[in-house]
Amino acid sequence: MKKALLLGTTGIAVALAMLAVGFVAGNPQVAKAGTAQPVQMAAADTKIDRTEVEGIIRDYLLKNPEVLLEVQDALEAKQKEEQRIAHLGVIKNAKDQIFNSAFDGVVGNPNGKVTIVEFYDYNCGFCKRAIEDMRALTKSDPDLRFVLKEFPILGPDSQKASVVSMAFHLMKPEKYGEFHNALLGGQGRATEAAAIKIALSLGADEATLREKMKDPSIPEAFSKTYDLANKLAITGTPSYVVGNEVVFGALGQDVLAEKIEAAKAAL
Repeated sequence: MKKALLLGTTGIAVALAMLAVGFVAGNPQVAKAGTAQPVQMAAADTKIDRTEVEGIIRDYLLKNPEVLLEVQDALEAKQKEEQRIAHLGVIKNAKDQIFNSAFDGVVGNPNGKVTIVEFYDYNCGFCKRAIEDMRALTKSDPDLRFVLKEFPILGPDSQKASVVSMAFHLMKPEKYGEFHNALLGGQGRATEAAAIKIALSLGADEATLREKMKDPSIPEAFSKTYDLANKLAITGTPSYVVGNEVVFGALGQDVLAEKIEAAKAAL
């Protein structure tokens, strides 16, 4: 983080220096006393030494380093706002894919007024801890619809476990919540074998399950989710969409509850 900040502020300092040098080297004009017409400054006056200007800027920044932090903060705020606006456009254009995909499991109230969507990976440690947030939120808010979007990004085991998960959802959507809680909330690594074992314990027929795992619509759904995540700048799990906002990381039940209330207020 410190390295990133250093690189960012160094870039800002260089930009300021280049801006200053460009400005003073831009053949400035001044108005001659008693006239409205600008005249060219004397050539000797406009000959600026680049090293001298850079030295002045360096001295100023060394004496006032907080300026770099102020510029960095302003830049970050601008980038966040630009990202927020971009997210609004993506959410508006892909609303059904985000909130109503046929391949996504739903827990809580399926007809709830407010929907929160979680992008998760079955082998994500943060997702395993965040499952308690989902349980607590759906228990405390009977009007909350919680959508679970498979986003396997942590290797082949995660991808295979998600294939089983989606196949099971096609077979027994009413038991998907139980499957999800058992696999994500269980001990050890989520694998194809572990996922199949849970599916069978919940009443799935193994032959039918394995046939469903070959359904070409499953990799198509993954492809759409990866594309959607890319558009939303989601690169890790868990990540959430609440109303018109994208929330990155396992920020905890309280933060998610605040986002949910904000989404309710915007209805």
